[in-house]
Amino acid sequence: MKLKIVLEKGMDGFIVAYCPALKGCVTQGRTEEQAIKNIKEAIELYLETPPQDIQRPAEEYKVYEIAL
Repeated sequence: MKLKIVLEKGMDGFIVAYCPALKGCVTQGRTEEQAIKNIKEAIELYLETPPQDIQRPAEEYKVYEIAL
């Protein structure tokens, strides 16, 4: 899977990294390399977390994992 990330210089001098395709998947680092390392980890954690916005009992839905 390939995802685009965005790096921006923050007002505090840190590099902010986020993935526009994954709502709320944001991190930062002191350098671009550190920010990229951190966003990779954030994306992995984001994708392994079960969906939080499903408002139904667990027996009423299934979660599948697909490869793109």
